[in-house]
Amino acid sequence: MEASEPAEGTTHQLQVPAGLSPQRVDVFLASSESLNLTRTRVQKLIVDKLVLVNGMAVTKSFVLSGGETVFVTVPPVRQTSLEPEAIPLDIIYEDEFLAVINKPAGLVTHPGAGNYSGTLANALVHHFESLASGSGVERPGIVHRLDKNTSGLILIARTDDVYLRLQTQMQKHAIKRTYLALVCGHMREEEGLIDLPIGRSLKDRKKMAVTILHARQATTTYKLRDRYRTYDLLEVRLLTGRTHQIRVHFSHLGHPVLGDSEYGGRQKWHQGVFGPERQLGRKLLEIIDRQALHAARLEFVHPVTARPVLLESDLPEDIRQVLSLLDKEGR
Repeated sequence: MEASEPAEGTTHQLQVPAGLSPQRVDVFLASSESLNLTRTRVQKLIVDKLVLVNGMAVTKSFVLSGGETVFVTVPPVRQTSLEPEAIPLDIIYEDEFLAVINKPAGLVTHPGAGNYSGTLANALVHHFESLASGSGVERPGIVHRLDKNTSGLILIARTDDVYLRLQTQMQKHAIKRTYLALVCGHMREEEGLIDLPIGRSLKDRKKMAVTILHARQATTTYKLRDRYRTYDLLEVRLLTGRTHQIRVHFSHLGHPVLGDSEYGGRQKWHQGVFGPERQLGRKLLEIIDRQALHAARLEFVHPVTARPVLLESDLPEDIRQVLSLLDKEGR
């Protein structure tokens, strides 16, 4: 008789036989008739720390030696749907395993509070016949996200196996994401590393902040690419992927990203400058209505072909216009 699907939202306890030959935990669980889960789904549960061996979270490569107690929590399936929408996509790269999209500013990556349609996710399910499901119903194939008003390259997995492999690369910092950011003022050093934990702001729960309370490690590197009279154009790399990481880190250092109304890069910073600098700032803010932040380069090893992939995206028109004005008036 065929095994039935386990009850959703429940925790299952499995006792590993004492005489078991050494076996990976994902292989053991995928072979369990009481669970009836695919190996891909088991691995996703492991990544989400929903698999505990003797009370401890493990990795998918953890080897069972026999006698362990394993708890597997299967979360409830959210009753939700993602409607396909014919939103144009700027596809930089595409094959049967993955794709890279050049996301415009203003496009939300996936549905969330206040944005239930018109997102990149809606466009993806319309354009692609197959997408990874491991990232969730509302985030089909999305390996990492970009803020609504950040433009640039975003990586999409088309199969669950590729999604898990890319997530592993992300965890090992093997996927290099390089941004161009125009920040207010001048950095003290022309290149450096920012290692400051980020968590939910205590003053505004919709924002993030550098804090030690309920925070996670956040590491950013930067290098000066061009210097203007009142602004620095930086090449920025993420070594971790926290919400609003670049914007929060540079705002905390007193150099918010130009145009960022949430973290001080719009009116707030420009209130502290006077004369020609304030006039220049007003002109720039008339050109750009969002943070001057662009995901310009993506480097990774293709998870199937093992070939290196390097993709780049030109700066969008609004940032180019800002830099053109700085070239003319801001040197």
